[in-house]
Amino acid sequence: MFRISKYVLYDIIRGKVMITYTLFLLLVSFSLFNLESESSKALLSLMNIVLIVVPLVSMIFSTIHYYNSYEFIELMLSQPVSRNRIILNEYTGTSMSLAAAYLIGIGLPVCIYNFSSTGIALIFTGFILTIIFCSLAFLTSIKSKDKARGIGSALLLWFYFALIYDGIILLIIFALNDYPVEKLTLLLSSLNPIDLSRIFIMLRMDVSALMGYTGATYKEFFGSSFGTLFTSGILVLWVIVPMFFAVRSFRTKDM
Repeated sequence: MFRISKYVLYDIIRGKVMITYTLFLLLVSFSLFNLESESSKALLSLMNIVLIVVPLVSMIFSTIHYYNSYEFIELMLSQPVSRNRIILNEYTGTSMSLAAAYLIGIGLPVCIYNFSSTGIALIFTGFILTIIFCSLAFLTSIKSKDKARGIGSALLLWFYFALIYDGIILLIIFALNDYPVEKLTLLLSSLNPIDLSRIFIMLRMDVSALMGYTGATYKEFFGSSFGTLFTSGILVLWVIVPMFFAVRSFRTKDM
């Protein structure tokens, strides 16, 4: 069943792009841990890379890889293999290669220098964001047959989650500043995997005190066992839902 994904995985990890990406993450991680006097400060710097660079690379690489694999996918479609299996294997091979690069480039240094609950949270969120944005990339790529439009849509989607969404949240909070909006922000944060991951990591860095009453509300909810399960469940849904629609679109797509 996973023969296609193994081929995709081996093909990607041998490429210069994946090797360069892994070495870049390794260099940045080791540099930050060696330059900072406290490993917790290095983790805070790494968090920005995990929340911005990792989703961007995952999104762009997955989109480009899908379009570059178009002829291979067409070849597989001529074989007695179901469409669902083809696209799921493509996704598995692509996402696992990106996840492996992340785990080596950031996960390994974090385990060496700061193997704590905060470090584990950082590793987990980076891993899940990698496969989330790979899933979103496959959805946008399948929806758009034109390569330029597909890459543009992927960049726009990343830009929305990384930057625009925060601005929308701030506008909502500013407009409703006379009302208690803490529970509303809890709900809105679930609609953005990057925001949800940021809150999840920051609370384990014990900086919620800097966030005032809202931070206390976040810590009360996300800091509990239920909050951790809720966060993990929502992030897993961010993987499953886009891939479900991607598979459904690919099943009826005219190649």
